This record gives sequence, C-alpha cells and structure tokens, in this order.
Amino acid sequence: MNRLFYISIILVIIGSNASAQSWTDAEFRKANTASNSSFLTSEEKNVIFYMNLIRIDGEKFYYTFLEDYINNYNEKVKKYRNYNELKIARNNPYYNSLLKHVRGIKNLPMFYPDEKLCSISRSHAIDLNRNNLDTHESSNGESFATRVSKQFPRKAISENIDFGYSNSLDIVCHLLLDCGVPSLGHRFNLLDQKYKLNTVGVSIQPHPSYSWCAVIDFLAQPVTSVNSR
Repeated sequence: MNRLFYISIILVIIGSNASAQSWTDAEFRKANTASNSSFLTSEEKNVIFYMNLIRIDGEKFYYTFLEDYINNYNEKVKKYRNYNELKIARNNPYYNSLLKHVRGIKNLPMFYPDEKLCSISRSHAIDLNRNNLDTHESSNGESFATRVSKQFPRKAISENIDFGYSNSLDIVCHLLLDCGVPSLGHRFNLLDQKYKLNTVGVSIQPHPSYSWCAVIDFLAQPVTSVNSR
C-alpha cells in the first residue's frame, strides 16, 4: 500500500523516556519536492520525499519513520527460523551508529528531481533487470561515472542502488541503515553536506534475482537552477 505524501501529524512514543516526535504539515510540504514530477511514479516520488525528511530533521526521522520500518521488518521476518539473525536489534551497530550520524542533521538543502537524471537512473535499473545484474556498472561495461557524466559533465555525482524492496520507505530506510556496508556510502549520500548533492534521479524496477531494484542517482547543480523548478 502506498503511503500518502501528506499526513497531518505523526506521534511516536519511544522507549522509557516517552519522548514524542512529531512532524508538521509545513515539513511535509517542504519535503514534497517531487509532487509535480509527472515522469516519476508515486513510490519514486515518495523516495525523494522520505530522503528529504531525513535532511529536514535526521534525528526525528530516526525516531519515527525508521522506527516504523524496523518494527514492520522485524514482524515480517518472525516467520523464519533464523529470526534472531535477521532481525534488526536495538544493539545493532549500524542502528546505533546511525543515531550518531543523524544527530545535528537539520534543515539541509532539499533533493529535487531532474527528468534527465531520472531517465539515466531508469535506463540503468532496466539494464540491471534485463541482464540480472547487481552492480553500478552497465552491462556494456560502462561505469556509473561515465554513464552520468555524458549528460552532466564536471559535476559531483554519486549513486545508490537498493535491492529487494519496491516500497519507498523500505528503500530509504534500508539505504540509511546501510547494514553490512562498512563504508556507509549509501548513508552518507543521503546525509551529504560535503559535495552539495541536491539533484536526484530515481527509478524502481523489477529484478529477476531480488524481485526489485531501485537506482538513485545524485548530483550537485547550481542552487539557482534547482530552486527555479
């Protein structure tokens, strides 16, 4: 089921401190930069929406939407015999390190969708599906940097690829936790401040081995061109 872009308010009680975290309509509107992007599906729009909420208030996202994702994920994997290995426990080092990284993340510049960049993301996601690949490299051997730089030369660029999810919140939270990725590269793309990444392309496509794949491309554009959209 797709999540709505606008939810009047979300209230979550966390732990013994019973601390409440809430989102406002103004924050949801600010995060909704992809609302009028006809070249994106609703779930692809929501990927950008959730990534922007992280950048508006990282710690609040940690205690609300991420908490929701973890609870739902742990409930789903209860049916497996190796549940204790699959579940995301509260002492998970990636879960704990994330709190350190999102503290202080507040009111960062928003991500804005770009139709040309989304086309690049879509082409790669379709290529991964068609050729059953799980890499940043295209089936013709072309690197991610070459693929994007053809259309966007001399820009700071990066790419996240997620496998296994078609739901936008699942995709974003999976990348944000970045479990099993010591470099935390996916996480740091979402929290980027160093390279001033502000423009994104998103595509969610089927995948033969993982059911789904999502390609998210990032680049830094002049602020004036982004804000004029």
